[in-house]
Amino acid sequence: MNAVGRTSVLGLLISITILAPDSSYSNKGHQQEPPDYQLPGPWMDQQLDSLSVQSNTTLYVEMGTKSLLSCPAVPLAKAVLITWLLTPRGQPSCRISYTLETKETSKIGCTDRRITWASTPEQSPDLQISAVALSHDGYYSCQITTPDGDFQEGYDLQVLVPPEVTLFPGENRTAVCEAIAGKPAAQIFWTPDGNHVTKKESHSNGTVTVRSTYHWEQNNMSAVFCFVSHPTGTKLLSTEQNRVTGVTSTPRSLLTILYVKLSLLGIILLIIGFAFFQKRNYFRK
Repeated sequence: MNAVGRTSVLGLLISITILAPDSSYSNKGHQQEPPDYQLPGPWMDQQLDSLSVQSNTTLYVEMGTKSLLSCPAVPLAKAVLITWLLTPRGQPSCRISYTLETKETSKIGCTDRRITWASTPEQSPDLQISAVALSHDGYYSCQITTPDGDFQEGYDLQVLVPPEVTLFPGENRTAVCEAIAGKPAAQIFWTPDGNHVTKKESHSNGTVTVRSTYHWEQNNMSAVFCFVSHPTGTKLLSTEQNRVTGVTSTPRSLLTILYVKLSLLGIILLIIGFAFFQKRNYFRK
């Protein structure tokens, strides 16, 4: 690649680093305060009417990772009741309660085995999701009831889904870069700068496929770079290896080449074998 191409790639990488969303999300998630968050559902509103709400936090978690949801920092020696209220988006609510005096746990509407106590309720009231899935996207709150009052910690859990990224050559000096089924939608950038058309397709599970088609005018274009930016990470793909402007080999042509090579090898072995036998017969005589 020439110096101009390297400079363009470096400049675009710096721009993406500055402008793209922060991708340093850990398994515990990236937290930020949501503006005027509304607790979902009248059932939860009734349950939380008498609470002294401590905090609400937006929590970003990558799909497939483990997530730990914490309760308010209240000494368990003062706690009377621990209650987790779970409201996944578009699904029925679920409630898990633990009474410290009787050491009894009760569940209402909770069937997901991936959601459990982090250890035991006597040691820690924190909740654990062993493998976060799209179905876990929603609102979670822990309330601890004490003789001094009620305390709550709430989480707006947003599941991040890394997209499947592909780059393939099109027709008439074009290349197509796709970020398939990501959440949220990925961003696609090209270098060198040129004409491109980007479209988005939303899926029923909340993921989005982004497809960008790039077109260049010059016949001597050596390489095209596609940058895919997503909160779960940034990927760089290049057409330099598969040569968009070159001729790609089909399976049939590969078989033809293999057949010719094997035929030539057979002919060479036949000549060597014939010469060997001729030489042996000569020495016998």
